[in-house]
Amino acid sequence: MGLQALATTLGSDVTVQLDTAELSLIFQLPFGSQTRMFLHEVARACPGFDSATRDPEFLWLSRYRCAEPEPELPTPLDCNSAPGTWPGCATIGGGGSNFDGLRPNGKGLPMDQNSSDQDKPESLPPRQNKSKSQITDMVRSSTITVSDKAHILSMQKFGLRDTIVKSHLLQKEEDYTYVQNFRFFVGTYNVNGQSPKECLRPWLSEGIEAPDVYCVGFQELDLSKEAFFFHDTPKEEEWFKAVSEGLHPDAKYAKVKLIRLVGIMLLLYVKQEHAAYISEVEAETVGTGIMGRMGNKGGVAIRFQFHNTSICVVNSHLAAHTEENARRNQDYKDICSRMQFYQLDPSLPPLTISKHDVILWLGDLNYRIENMDVEKVKKLIEEKDFQTLYEYDQLKIQVDKKTVFEGFTEGELTFQPTYKYDTGSDDWDTSEKCRAPAWCDRILWKGKNITQLSYQSHMALKTSDHKPVHSLFDIGVRVINDELYRKTLEEIVRSLDKMENANIPSVSLSKREFCFQNVKYMQLQVESFTIHNGQVPCHFEFINKPDEESYCKQWLNANPSRGFLLPDSDVEIELELFVNKTTATKLNSGEDKIEDILVLHLDRGKDYFLPVSGNYLPSCFGSPIHTLCYMREPILDLPLETISELTLMPIQTESNGSQLERPLEIPKELWMMVDYLYRNAVQQEDLFQQPGLRSEFEHIRDYLDTGMIDNLSASNHSVAEALLLFLESLPEPVICYSAYHNCLECSGNYTASKQVISTLPTFHNNVFKYLMAFLQELLKNSAKNHLDENILASIFGSLLLRNPAGHQKLDMMEKKKAQEFIHQFLCNPL
Repeated sequence: MGLQALATTLGSDVTVQLDTAELSLIFQLPFGSQTRMFLHEVARACPGFDSATRDPEFLWLSRYRCAEPEPELPTPLDCNSAPGTWPGCATIGGGGSNFDGLRPNGKGLPMDQNSSDQDKPESLPPRQNKSKSQITDMVRSSTITVSDKAHILSMQKFGLRDTIVKSHLLQKEEDYTYVQNFRFFVGTYNVNGQSPKECLRPWLSEGIEAPDVYCVGFQELDLSKEAFFFHDTPKEEEWFKAVSEGLHPDAKYAKVKLIRLVGIMLLLYVKQEHAAYISEVEAETVGTGIMGRMGNKGGVAIRFQFHNTSICVVNSHLAAHTEENARRNQDYKDICSRMQFYQLDPSLPPLTISKHDVILWLGDLNYRIENMDVEKVKKLIEEKDFQTLYEYDQLKIQVDKKTVFEGFTEGELTFQPTYKYDTGSDDWDTSEKCRAPAWCDRILWKGKNITQLSYQSHMALKTSDHKPVHSLFDIGVRVINDELYRKTLEEIVRSLDKMENANIPSVSLSKREFCFQNVKYMQLQVESFTIHNGQVPCHFEFINKPDEESYCKQWLNANPSRGFLLPDSDVEIELELFVNKTTATKLNSGEDKIEDILVLHLDRGKDYFLPVSGNYLPSCFGSPIHTLCYMREPILDLPLETISELTLMPIQTESNGSQLERPLEIPKELWMMVDYLYRNAVQQEDLFQQPGLRSEFEHIRDYLDTGMIDNLSASNHSVAEALLLFLESLPEPVICYSAYHNCLECSGNYTASKQVISTLPTFHNNVFKYLMAFLQELLKNSAKNHLDENILASIFGSLLLRNPAGHQKLDMMEKKKAQEFIHQFLCNPL
């Protein structure tokens, strides 16, 4: 479609002259993709799209997260269950004992919230035993149990005294624990969307002793569009059943947790006799695919307490293609920063991956062999010269540069690359692309008392174009000696009694005023300070000011916002300032400013007042459509008074003869991005299905806000992502909130749908038609860019049609109606 044809589609003359005073607007076309962090922003802005979407807060940066309940999974079929099997949990394999074996000597079992001693905080009871039903709940729900580390003290209802006891118990952990080795099996398998076709025992159990713990991860469980967009797949149960039947036959195992994000799945099993010592089980997901909600790439993780050792298992599928090293590195960093596990005590900050004693990281990391041609790679493999080949391994190179997996260890690679094979064989890829062999599938670890016993692939399995990999570990776990535990607890309580009437707490602050200069949209700024405590233990917390609902404005966050300090100890507080779509509009209009006062409160002590100030650089992101149409100059070239006036201006359906200069038909920033993509990306493979780079988004934002788009140097994926973020940031969506329900009602009736669009305000109507024309142009190149109407309708349906009820989740029917509405405009003449 040519430029004139596009202009005709809008039915108006959209050519505007551009010189030094004006921006030339010539109707053309473009669209966007996004970056993992932003992805999360967009995802949460359109929560109706994704069942795993969280409430809008920028998880890549913030410490906030809304927990999602895990759907109940059926027990696997033919799973040789014993009479003592936990309800809803898999018991697999021969041997072992029933649930009486879960309570060795009746000791060492963590206490749950239902314990009768919970209402007696001052009694500091010894650790409690559990009934069978309590143990069942313990493994199936992480919200019921508390850590063996001073378990009774994690409840919020307990006060300062109990927090002091807990802190001292953590410090003296070595006094009442000893290290015992347990055998861990860790396995990873990219199954290329296939159903299980062969027994998994050669991978999971042959030639080894029965492990104590199984951690089994899959990638590309299901490659269908239904799994990609709606997250449902029958293959979850198929592979769960296959794994359960493949576990070691000499032991009985209980499924502790299953977590899945589209095609990335992680399973955790333990021997039944160890189940009583598993607690604090939590599972989380992070999508790093396009828009953050697309889980075709990303990670899932399960964290748990085993006896007195915290363990986190991560399964990830990072960005593909040899040249995408930077994107893989970004995926890894996003998973690390956004993967957060809530603790039972809401006063404690969420746990990150790094805050665990043992970390096991597995998955299709997708790092390739670089700077070596395919034939040379195959020759070295044939010669079994893996050491030479390893020198060209991208993961080794990146780890050596300390860009990823810093502090992690990987065993020696003594097996041939696990990718890419012709499915059903051991032959290297013979397709047109002829992918070079690579060690895509890896297992790394971090922590103390970890010994790797084996690390190998399994050529016998031929279901996929990858080969499965496993590693066996002996991991030293801290086990509690009950007698020493009680003795240590009594000593702490006695010493605490002597401190009961101590002086009022007092602290010193390294800094008391904070200024954030030139704050930009979706670009984090951090200021930090240190709290040094005196001689009295104390709780600190940032508290709400009178008549305010939060201790700070929405664009600000203190991390940690509360905590506990032992005598003569320090804590660093980070003040994180981050402007997103929720807060940008009022900062643009001047209704809000970068000004706040934090109140730092000490329990039984004084309050400290910390002023926060700064300035925000207005952006087209977060500005209304009609406002941008009246801005013929870049937003950063306009006086703040003009920006404020235009942002506060009500939506106008017609040019009403006001004193304002004649507006543009559509925002010039939208045109710039569409034009860039129209000229460069209509045939771009995987457009909208691969995120951009965070650093490139920042450049794109700056170019749009200064009008310097001609100097832009960024990938097509980053520009596409920026377009999605732009649409998501609009305070009033392209299809106005008032038309939302009408659109859903007439979805499936194209004539009625067009009538609804015709009632939109002029600028919104123009933008909608412009975007649809561009998307139709992309579909003409679907043979090259691999886009189809369903993909585009799904992505744009959640951005252009937003529920006026805020961030309320959409049910499946509502999601499908929104997609069907957009789908009509992609398949019919405008």
